[in-house]
Amino acid sequence: MSARNETPHTILKTLGQEKEGCNGSWDASTENLTIQQVIEVSEIKKDKLTGASQKARALEVMGTCVSMRVSVEGMRPKEAIAAVKNGDFDSQFN
Repeated sequence: MSARNETPHTILKTLGQEKEGCNGSWDASTENLTIQQVIEVSEIKKDKLTGASQKARALEVMGTCVSMRVSVEGMRPKEAIAAVKNGDFDSQFN
């Protein structure tokens, strides 16, 4: 289990899980965050993340989702990262 003040713990809390259960295979993975939940986690962790903008911090959170096997908007995180970089979710960011 990650330290309580680290990004993985915040993601688990957002998912409503108390302990790490997300690291299985992609086929067994059922955890999913919406882009709004990713933004919420990035705002909670704002002081610990290095991104200069809300979008950059959200990308960092999605990077953590890769290793945790947590989908974003029903996509694998790397696909969601590409979609964000492509501007598909720009209306969600400040």
